Amino acid sequence: MIVRTVLIDDESSARETLQFQLQHFLPQVQVVGVAESVESGIAMIEKCQPDLVFLDIEMPLGSGFDILDATKHLKFQVIFITAFGHYALQAFKFSAAAYLMKPVRIGELKEAVILLVAIVPLAISADGTR
Repeated sequence: MIVRTVLIDDESSARETLQFQLQHFLPQVQVVGVAESVESGIAMIEKCQPDLVFLDIEMPLGSGFDILDATKHLKFQVIFITAFGHYALQAFKFSAAAYLMKPVRIGELKEAVILLVAIVPLAISADGTR
């Protein structure tokens, strides 16, 4: 099963590290889009229609919550990746599948994705088509 995924984080090193970790340790996760801001994140989600979004919270000119508000008409799962623990309650109010703290530990990342794929029915077939 292929999980179409978008990464949204304003820190380029965080995006690159996460993309590396996903490619090397979770081959079922296919990164179909990457964005660095609220505006580009909204556009990327609308364009790519992902199954899963890895989402930072604090970004210039807005937050990950602004992205979720703007895309609530679309169906996807979200895993928050942030350096701030005080947003956890708010994240779970947005039905976060997981809340991971930076720097992301590969074991926690693998656990979150494997659990998500096992429990949440994603609208994809075994070959990745919708």
